Parts: sequence; C-alpha cells; structure tokens
Amino acid sequence: MFTNTLINSILAVVLTVLVCFIISTLLPGIERKYIHARIQQRIGPLVIAPGIMAPIKFMFKENVKVSSPVSGLYKSLPIICFLTVLCILVALTPQAYQIPALASLVAIVGFLKVEEICYVLMGALSKSVMSVRMPFPDQIKGAAHQNANRSFVEDISARRSLRMITYGSFPLYLALFAPVTAARSIFLSDIVAYQHANGPFLFTVAGGIAAIVFFIGYMIILNEYPFSIIKAKSDVIEGPYMEYAAKYRAVVYLTRGFFMFVLGAIFSVLFIGVPPNIFSLGILVNIVVALIFVFMMGIFSAFSPVFTNRQLLPTILGTTLLGILAIVVGLL
Repeated sequence: MFTNTLINSILAVVLTVLVCFIISTLLPGIERKYIHARIQQRIGPLVIAPGIMAPIKFMFKENVKVSSPVSGLYKSLPIICFLTVLCILVALTPQAYQIPALASLVAIVGFLKVEEICYVLMGALSKSVMSVRMPFPDQIKGAAHQNANRSFVEDISARRSLRMITYGSFPLYLALFAPVTAARSIFLSDIVAYQHANGPFLFTVAGGIAAIVFFIGYMIILNEYPFSIIKAKSDVIEGPYMEYAAKYRAVVYLTRGFFMFVLGAIFSVLFIGVPPNIFSLGILVNIVVALIFVFMMGIFSAFSPVFTNRQLLPTILGTTLLGILAIVVGLL
C-alpha cells in the first residue's frame, strides 16, 4: 500500500512538472506576440519561437570556449538555475507537503536566493569579451597604462546583480511572508488549508496590498523593464548571459519561461490556496494566474524605461514599505 501511494505521488509530481514546463515554453512567445508586438503595432514572432524554436536552434550550435577561472562552475550555472526553479515547483505540489522541510516558505526563499546568486556568479566568473580573451589595457613592458586596473563587461553586471540581491528583491520576500500572518504558519500545507477554510488571502486587505508588492517583486526578480538593471543593453548587452552560447543559452531560454510560470504558481499557492496538481482542476487556476502575470508584466514593461539607481532605490523602498504594511495589517 505504501509503495503504491509513493509511486502515485511520484507520478503525479512528474506529470505536473511536465505539463507546467510545456506550458511555460509558450509564455515568452505569448508576451512578445500578443503584448509587445501589439503595443508596438507589428506582427511579432510565432508564439512557439522564443520558448521552443529558439532553444532548439541553440541546441545545434557549436559551443564556445569561454575564459573563466572556474570554467566548470561557470558552464553549470544555467543548469543550476533550471534545477533550482524545478525544485521550487516540486515543493509547491501537494504531494511534497509530506516533507515539511521542503514544502515551507523558508525552502522557497532559499531556492529563490540560489537562483539570484547564480546571476552574480555568472558575471563574476566570465573573463572574456564575446568569448575572446582580451586584456585591457596592454600590459607589455613600456605600455602607457601598465598599472591600470582591468575589468570585463560582466563585472558591471555582477555588481548590479549583487546590488539587486542585497535590496532589490526584498519586496518579493515580504510579499511571500504576508500570508503567514493569516495562516500563522510557514508551511505551505497550513497556508493552503487556511485558505480552503477561510477563503483566498488575496481577497483580504492585507492580501490585496501584498499582491501589488508581489507583482513588483515578480518583475524585479525576472529582471524585466523597468527593473532590468543587470542587463541594460546600453553597456552590458545581455548582462550575465552574454557569454553563454549554444546549449547553455538554450537552457537560459527555457529557464526564463519556466521561472515565469513557477512564480505564478507561488502566487496561486500563497494567495489563492491552489497548488499545482495535474489530477485537479486547480492546475487551470495556476495556468490562468501565470498568463495574467505575463500579460500584466508585458503591458507594464512595454511602456517602461530602464530605471537608474536614482529611480530604482525610491521604488524599491516604497514597495518595501507597502510589504511591511501588508504584514502589519495582516497581524491586526
């Protein structure tokens, strides 16, 4: 009996992850085709182009040899990001609630932080310019700038990523803990059970405020306009992703769409009380929430410039205060 239950649970998790991943590959295309393209009055790419066709194309391209002090770790970082997002989704499934250490907000926050730290390492471990080792300035004997400091474009991205980890994503984590004030527990099973008994946390005053904070944090952690400070096109081109090519870039493309869906699933669990489960109609709620967030982000980012530090700091500070307000209201 125990073996059958375990097999059924594993099967449910695998099928849930598979369905969620397949749907996630369409999200970047939906954003570009039906939001950005429509706003910019152009046709736009096929829906399957950014999330499916592009990764397949990169899979067949030749890998490049990137100069890095720890090349093995540098190459594995996109895979680590993908596995981290996968672990978050598994933790959200109701079958994982039997493992309290995994199905808790502490675990979710830990996985999210790992995903953020990967960006810092991506920028810090790349020591090449478009895959070519080019030290600047020249260090030969007699050079005019013999003692000058050298840096690479990804160093800029690494510093910006560290800045975003330090305070940029703080609003998202405040929003994640807002439902704890209602359920009085950090475990996902308790948060879901509370909402089944008392209604979605989203429809409370604290939940409404926290939902706004969550959406802003959603855009920040996805590095989307206007919060795309770590990959501003004017100076660091693609930020920490610049030197990743071929199969590694394919994983980067797949991870972004997957992460968009998983963040929507986090909202579904914490604010609506509906975990992702292929054997339940609740999976439709997860899909709808993911699509709503994609549409909202696409519309918001289409009309937004890239924030500078002067604009970023007040925005994050104001959103942080809103997050604190949501927690305080929830405690009353």
